Amino acid sequence: MMDSMGRRIWRVAPWIMIALILLTPLVAMRFTDEVRWTGFDFAVAAGLLGGAVGGYQLAARFIQDRRWRVLLGGGLLLFVMIVWAQGAVGIF
Repeated sequence: MMDSMGRRIWRVAPWIMIALILLTPLVAMRFTDEVRWTGFDFAVAAGLLGGAVGGYQLAARFIQDRRWRVLLGGGLLLFVMIVWAQGAVGIF
């Protein structure tokens, strides 16, 4: 079994990834006019990503079977990708 430090790293890593994802357009806006995010865009992206990660972490505490956790994670990832693509370019 994984020690508590290893578990803590896996619990914190997705939140660090969210921060890095949100920093990317923030930094890009400093160097190019191609990227134009408003405060609302950042709030929606943070809510979408944070909701997916928080929801997964909460549900994973109650789901013991690893296969169901993988299915939940894959479903949430697919949901986030569809919503992100729709928000970015209106594919659907």
